[in-house]
Amino acid sequence: MALPVLTVGRALVARPDLWATAITAGLSLAPNGWWRRRPFLPLPDRDWLRFRLVTAYGGDGRLDDESPFRPEDLITWLEWRKHWPG
Repeated sequence: MALPVLTVGRALVARPDLWATAITAGLSLAPNGWWRRRPFLPLPDRDWLRFRLVTAYGGDGRLDDESPFRPEDLITWLEWRKHWPG
């Protein structure tokens, strides 16, 4: 399962007000000790990400051309996270 990085990246580049929120969200979703395992990036666990996609969109949790995931959904979530108290 590969995230549509370019599509999401383009949507996020257009929203510099969400960059800090995206970084903190990404780091909070990364598994402990991510820097000790390849690919040495703070990426969420694949099984967890698949579970979240299934619970949000149904289906099998794949991110492909037929997936209902849209970059706008991530932007909406980041806006919510930015303004959520706490």
